Amino acid sequence: MAKKSKKQQQSGGTPATVALTAAGVAYTVHAYDHDPSHPSYGEEAAEAMGVSPERVFKTLVADVDGTLTVAVVPVAGQLDLKALALAVGGKRAAMADPALAERTTGYVRGGISPLGQRKRLPTVLDASATSHETICVSAGRRGLEVELSPKDLTTLTNAVLAPIGRT
Repeated sequence: MAKKSKKQQQSGGTPATVALTAAGVAYTVHAYDHDPSHPSYGEEAAEAMGVSPERVFKTLVADVDGTLTVAVVPVAGQLDLKALALAVGGKRAAMADPALAERTTGYVRGGISPLGQRKRLPTVLDASATSHETICVSAGRRGLEVELSPKDLTTLTNAVLAPIGRT
């Protein structure tokens, strides 16, 4: 995987790619033409990149007992809200209001990245990520993904690994 230079970051970087570069983490950027009519941002990304949906992860923001929490799960499945709450020691989880998620993270829906968020939120990465050498997550805008190791993503986001996805 190639690292972007600072000059490349300044010309088109997102907070997510800037954070990756600042951390010295190896990653690859994948850009594709986003189709606003596609029913699933994540499945669209997997199709456009020719990557298995099990390796492409979506970033969801949930409210766990009053605390916004990031869940990163494969696009091929769904988020198990009970499992997310358990992973962070909570009792109840519900999907966060989309406008609040956008304001808090600094990203738009469909382009929320677990990296480079405006406010660092507790993060849980589905344990299935560790079965892949690399995974893809949003780079901070629709039509842009970053591929990196699950270990690097876990380290950079201080994520908890837990089985929070279901098929």
